[in-house]
Amino acid sequence: MPEIFPRHTMVKPSPRAWAELMVQRPDLANEPLVAGWVDAGYPLVVRRPLCSDDARKVALGVPLPLAQGKRRIAVTLNPDDILRADPPPLLSAAVLSAPACWHPCIAQLIRLDATTRVFGSLAWECLTALPYLSAASDLDLLWYLPPGGDVDALLEGIAAIAEITLMRIDGEIHSKAGAVQWRELWDGGAESVLVKGPRDVRVVSRAEFFAGGMQ
Repeated sequence: MPEIFPRHTMVKPSPRAWAELMVQRPDLANEPLVAGWVDAGYPLVVRRPLCSDDARKVALGVPLPLAQGKRRIAVTLNPDDILRADPPPLLSAAVLSAPACWHPCIAQLIRLDATTRVFGSLAWECLTALPYLSAASDLDLLWYLPPGGDVDALLEGIAAIAEITLMRIDGEIHSKAGAVQWRELWDGGAESVLVKGPRDVRVVSRAEFFAGGMQ
């Protein structure tokens, strides 16, 4: 089994492996942006595997920018083909790629939790400088459960900021148990929550999720 990377991990494969994949996938090789993706220094993102994916390989994705219709391309690579794996960018590092009207909201989110990370359109615009953001884009964020921290205060802070923002704040709270949409934890009174893991989606008790601690 390959190493299990958390969802949203950004990986850089070897140019050789990408070139070999393009030989196997002429449908992708015929698209200049995709064919040159790795040589341009752009990362791929770890996704949850599909049933058709080879379990011995790492499931990865390439979301294309607006001009290419925001297509999502699914590929797999051997673990040995991955040269580097990093978490998604910090929100504080991505702010300069965000629209100016988002900056006040982002500043509040960073003050609430400086470890907040970003995925989705803003992350890809930050990492590639290609146009991913539109007027309808959400701000997709990742928060991590602080061991012994005040989770209620974090959720209350997110909710308060979300009420006054121009864009929708979406995203996940992560623990060792997996990831849960922050709104489900904030709005829901149910004893169980839907947890997204690296390979599956399952229902666990809220207590189990919160007991997971930091991922």
